[in-house]
Amino acid sequence: MAEIARFVLLPVLFLAGLAAYLPFAPLIAALRGLALVVQVLAGYGRTLVGVVYRRTPEFRTLPPYRPQDEAVKAYRNYFFGPASRDLRQLLTLEGRAYATTVGDAFRAVTSRQFVAPARHRAFTVPYGLTLYLGLCAGAAAVLPLLGLLLVVHALVLALLTAGARLLAAALRAVDRSVLWMKRLRTGMLCPHCFERVPYPAYDCPGPTCRRRHADIRPGTYGIFRRRCECGQRMPTLLMLMGRDGRLQAYCVHPHCGKPMNTDAGHMPEVVIPLIGGQAAGKTQLMAAMLLSLEHAAANGGPAITLADEESDANYQVLREVLRMRGHTRATQKTLPRAHSFVLGGGRSRRLVHLFDTAGERFVDREDTDALRYARAARTFVFVLDPMAVKAFWTTMEPPPGPLLDRTLGSTVDPEEVFARSVQAVAAMGAPLRRSRLAVAISKTDLLAEHGLVPAALEDGDGARTWLREALGLRSLVRAMDLNFREVRFFRTAAVADEEAGVDGSVTGFVEWCLRG
Repeated sequence: MAEIARFVLLPVLFLAGLAAYLPFAPLIAALRGLALVVQVLAGYGRTLVGVVYRRTPEFRTLPPYRPQDEAVKAYRNYFFGPASRDLRQLLTLEGRAYATTVGDAFRAVTSRQFVAPARHRAFTVPYGLTLYLGLCAGAAAVLPLLGLLLVVHALVLALLTAGARLLAAALRAVDRSVLWMKRLRTGMLCPHCFERVPYPAYDCPGPTCRRRHADIRPGTYGIFRRRCECGQRMPTLLMLMGRDGRLQAYCVHPHCGKPMNTDAGHMPEVVIPLIGGQAAGKTQLMAAMLLSLEHAAANGGPAITLADEESDANYQVLREVLRMRGHTRATQKTLPRAHSFVLGGGRSRRLVHLFDTAGERFVDREDTDALRYARAARTFVFVLDPMAVKAFWTTMEPPPGPLLDRTLGSTVDPEEVFARSVQAVAAMGAPLRRSRLAVAISKTDLLAEHGLVPAALEDGDGARTWLREALGLRSLVRAMDLNFREVRFFRTAAVADEEAGVDGSVTGFVEWCLRG
């Protein structure tokens, strides 16, 4: 009887139970496969969040982009490197996660249903085979879904990367267009080395950071803002720098690297070189020009603001010297630094650079070649000291009274200074034929004290005639007319009264120089 039960009844009951189980086997397999699909996709989500957001060590397979490893000490914009790195990491980690998840599922079924089942194998083996079938189906079904998710991720990333790069290029183009509208096509003028700077370098605005960023325009290290290695953010466009939030600009040329004006790039620039022999009165005339503009601003004219601390400090000294009717010390022969100021307000603001160069540099050809700032000028000032002309002393008849002190005049022939200066400036490529020349006849206050100022000097044509006929400077005047588009002659007296009011002759001279 035992044999009948063992070999007949039990197999019959097993087959009956198996027959009853088989209709449910597909459902069980499908559910197990679906569970595997959900498990793999949930793992993909966790991996995606870990790679893109959490960035903890377990989600890192490639070295990160670190500011200290970059040529520019700043964090990269996400779409300029880190995004593609994250995609590569996601591919690697998801491949590992898929293999691990599927492998663990199969090993769990093998262990629980075949190797060490909790029940008789007659019950666990069919169930285990069903689970195997479901796992195989789920593992196969989830691959296209994973591939689709990765493809969508890559396409979205490609679109966003292309958009970010196009936006950066568009912003750079807009920034360049703004510079063109400000007549800064070739860049800004460095007031130290006189070279054009296409785009300045800027120091990090962080209070304790001294890192310098060579090119902050939209690109690899930021579109609207750049994040320095120290964590400080800084604007990437000149147009994003407000009046109170402008960064300190620096020259990018290797031989210079000195600070530029804070207003560089934010407004059109005007360069006015003062040319003349030693002791011709250039420095005092420049101080009188600034004082005239300051006086005009106080009376409702265009506002004037010194552009940097050095220009302001120098001007205060010169202003006091003029007020006391003293004499300025000789300009040093070293290359001059521009005396810069911002003139006007709103859209009419201009950054004006006045260059006062030592007279000795206009005699030696090697020295005049260093005056590269003249290439950017479209208005030149030639300071002509009548006392430097020999004919002045031989033809002028002084009235009774104290004689004019010869030592107060320049010792350099104006014709020699003009010829060498024009030759050097033309060799640098300056378009003299499209430029204007203001001839400032200096020290007329001294001449007036001795009764040596003729009435002809009160207008430009009369001053031209006086230079040609009385001082015999016909060839000099003719050379001026040949080399420049427009030449105008002015009588100037670089003196100021106790109320810091300048001589009226300077006002018209300054207005003509800054016209247009």
